[in-house]
Amino acid sequence: MRLNEDPAAFEAFYRRHVDAVLRFVARRVSDPHLAADLTADIFLAALDSAHSYVPGRGSEIAWLYGVARNVVSAQHRQAAREARATGRVAGRRLMDDDDLVRMEERIDAERQMRSALEAMAKLPEGERAVLELVAVDQLTVAEVANALGIRQVTVRVRLHRARKALEHVASPAPVYVEGQA
Repeated sequence: MRLNEDPAAFEAFYRRHVDAVLRFVARRVSDPHLAADLTADIFLAALDSAHSYVPGRGSEIAWLYGVARNVVSAQHRQAAREARATGRVAGRRLMDDDDLVRMEERIDAERQMRSALEAMAKLPEGERAVLELVAVDQLTVAEVANALGIRQVTVRVRLHRARKALEHVASPAPVYVEGQA
């Protein structure tokens, strides 16, 4: 078929078969708007794949029904995917304005935490270990010294260096060190 090369041939083909295709679609979908859209999609698909029609294998209407079946099946698969997606979120409470504000605050807080963690990753191992034990695990200087097998003064020096290195990170939470005010 030369439907894509001859507009008059396509128009004649369309007029010969549009009612049959519309009936075919109407038996498979209940929404008239969807039926009209699918019918148009079927003729577009037929136009695109007209080169695949082989007259010796059957009539053009049989070939067109094959195209229609594929288009309708694709639409049903798409509708099923959408229904599954809708089902996954059905019954879940939608976020109101207060929820959105809290979510934005949480994202901002996590962004600062990610920046702090990235900066901490750049610290020398000894300074990072001290800072994590003091700031994250809330150990005292004496406990950190004991855990790392180093002197308390070494813990304080490493903690001071780590703090200085991280001053550029946006307002981290203050780190309490035993014996400091």
